[in-house]
Amino acid sequence: MPEANGKGKRGLFLSMEGPDGAGKTTQASLLKERLENLGLEVVLTREPGGTLIGEEIRKILLNPDFQEMTVACEILLYSAARAQLVSQCIYPSLRQGFIIISDRYLDSNIVYQGFAGGEKLEIINKINMWATAQLLPDVTFLLDIDAEYGLLRLQRKGTGGANWRGDRMEQKELEFHHKVRQGFLQLASLDPGRFFVIPAGDEPEVVHEKIWGKMQELLGKNPLLFLREP
Repeated sequence: MPEANGKGKRGLFLSMEGPDGAGKTTQASLLKERLENLGLEVVLTREPGGTLIGEEIRKILLNPDFQEMTVACEILLYSAARAQLVSQCIYPSLRQGFIIISDRYLDSNIVYQGFAGGEKLEIINKINMWATAQLLPDVTFLLDIDAEYGLLRLQRKGTGGANWRGDRMEQKELEFHHKVRQGFLQLASLDPGRFFVIPAGDEPEVVHEKIWGKMQELLGKNPLLFLREP
């Protein structure tokens, strides 16, 4: 894999993180649309997925029929999908000066399989740093939401009403989701320069405006991006 911090034109790498039901996909789409309205080149991707190989791995990881999957297996599969995404999509797009928005990235791996799943954080970090050539987002928007409220949101959006099942990870017990939320907040406290924490319980438009305020600051500091007034 190419050196992630090599010379040449580089865009901006953003990730959206947070517990299930925080609204990451909605906010990623809103941000992409607003940036494109300024004439900027934006690539929106997701994890696991974003490539043909990654999407097939996603089907395995989120399949509710695979409840016997071990945490070690999860870590390796997520990292495999991420390695393909970085090599095939994220890094080449950054070299072209694009803005990349990833709906989840390696922080989810650390939180779900580490803080909540019980694996040693240093193991997950080592695997991920190798899989991604040490590529980290410039900014991570952490959408913070109470675990119960987030799951309730998913139930309301999903089909089947009260019989909503969710994917394999969403089906985890409530205590697991509480650990996920606390894990994200702990990661953010350890790296305040990268994480931007936003309360995600408000209406999507309100949350988006908070994200946009941070984006205006980022765009103003990046000489490779040409921000036009709307």
